[in-house]
Amino acid sequence: MRVEISATAEAELEQIGDYIAKDSPLRAVSFVDELFVAAQSLGDHPEAYRLIPRYERYGYRRCPYGLYLIIYSIETDHVAVAHFLHSAQDYETILFPER
Repeated sequence: MRVEISATAEAELEQIGDYIAKDSPLRAVSFVDELFVAAQSLGDHPEAYRLIPRYERYGYRRCPYGLYLIIYSIETDHVAVAHFLHSAQDYETILFPER
């Protein structure tokens, strides 16, 4: 299944790279590449990760990668990556602000 990365997720990926680059520019490039590849691999097994508990109706799943979470949903013909977030962030507030 093809994987589409939202503009928001692309911007977050760039922010992650910028943050890591402050300490290690080379690691920033390699880590962002690894995170991107991990997101692309979701197309091979999109149901490998459970729906986010208590918010199943929204269809979001979270895939951990190191200290980060890839937040995505499975659409009819593709996997939609919505966010790349640090696991320390309150992702529930970001994803479900109306709660």
